[in-house]
This record gives sequence, C-alpha cells and structure tokens, in this order.
Amino acid sequence: MAAERDIVIKVRNLRSAFGRHVVHDGLNLDVYRGEVLGLVGGSGTGKSVLMNTILGLRTPQGGSVEVLGHNTATASGRRGLESRWGVLFQNGALFSQLTVKQNVMLPLREHTSLSEKLMSELADMKILLAGLEAEAGNKKPAELSGGMLKRAALARALALDPELLFLDEPTSGLDPISAAAFDDLIGDLQSTLNLTVFMVTHDLDSLYAICNRVAVLADKKVEINAPIAEVLKSRHPWIRSYFHGKRSRWDRSACTQDNALEAVE
Repeated sequence: MAAERDIVIKVRNLRSAFGRHVVHDGLNLDVYRGEVLGLVGGSGTGKSVLMNTILGLRTPQGGSVEVLGHNTATASGRRGLESRWGVLFQNGALFSQLTVKQNVMLPLREHTSLSEKLMSELADMKILLAGLEAEAGNKKPAELSGGMLKRAALARALALDPELLFLDEPTSGLDPISAAAFDDLIGDLQSTLNLTVFMVTHDLDSLYAICNRVAVLADKKVEINAPIAEVLKSRHPWIRSYFHGKRSRWDRSACTQDNALEAVE
C-alpha cells in the first residue's frame, strides 16, 4: 500500500512567494523511494521553484520540506545530502571552460578524497553510463550537440552514485528521436541503479514512457499526484486541456490516422 512505502521527499503546507505574488500555498507532495515522479504544470505554476525549494536553493515562506528525513531549509539539514542526490539542470549548467570529464570529476573533488587516478576512472565510467562515447570526455560543452550535452550533464549528476536524481526539463530542445532515447536511458538507469527520480517536464511522451506517477501543479498546489491513468480521469480544466487538448496523444493519434486515410484516398 502507498501508506507503507518509504517517503523520500515530503513537502507539507508549502508556501512560496515573491513579494506579494504567491506561487504555492498549502502545497503537499510525497515522493516514494524507487519511483519516477513527473511534475507538470502551466507556465508560472512554480515547477522549478518547487524543485529548487526541495533542493534547499531557496527558502520557503511557510511549511516544511524533508528529503531523506532531513529539513533542506537549514544548512545543517542539507549537510551531507549533496552527495546523496544528483541534479540535471535544464540547460546542463556545465562549466564551459572545462572538458566533459573535468565537469564530471568536480563533484568527486568536492565530496571525496579519492586519488586523481580513481576519480579519472570513475568519471570515464559515468560518461559511458550516460550513453556517451569515451572520446566525449575530452570535449568542451560547446563542442557537443544538444543530446550529448544532456548526457554529459547526466554523467555529472551521477558522479557520486546518488539515491535521488532531479531532472529539470531533461528532454527540452531535443528532437523526438533523441528525446525518446533519453527517456529510455533514464528508465534503464532508474531500474539498474534503483534511483528515485524527480522530473520536471512538459513532455507528454516522457510522462507516458517512464513516470510511475504524475504530480500536477494547479491553483498554487498539487492538484493530483497519481498514475497517469488516474490523472487522465481528472475533471480539472487545466488537466483536461493539457492531457486531452489539441497536442495530446489522443489528438496526435487521430491526426496521424486522418493523414493516413487521406493518403490512401
């Protein structure tokens, strides 16, 4: 039962605001160990704000956030957590003057006392694990394609063998084939490494392909957090528009069928 599952991220009555502009009010969210949770919402609903708050990068105006039993709003609570989670930011956030391998080695330098040789070997392994050729380690970020850049950032996020993986729009800017390949990679890594994945996304295909549950931000809170089959049944106007609108899977499937019939005729 869900109530018996291990909650690794617990958000209670969260309030986030910028001056008088309230983004979240009374927001509650649970993320269970070993699941892939997709977070969606309209523009301005605070998806990245929520992720940054969970990571302790911003302080909430109210409520509490616990990750692996620690309050991330305090420095003492965050201490040690940085080595237990990995983060892939939307634009990769790699250091442009460093090679891919040097970027991947940074978390190892900061959080371990490993030898240079062992750090180098681990970085090579993470680069391969992220689906890149070994030669990519010697390249600068500017020399990489969009898909390779995402994988390089993923390699860095995996450097410390994290329990939690945070992904902010991981397939943004990728063509459909590259996006599907990245989804497959995340799914394989999650099952192989037993990761818990918190993924901010607007990609419907990703939600269907790899997410165990989908949390929808609307009206300053999490409107629903459930398997996508249940989310699709929601009567909330934004949810219906997002999942059943003109760009939904159903509509795209219907358009494909119509185009095929026109071609036959």
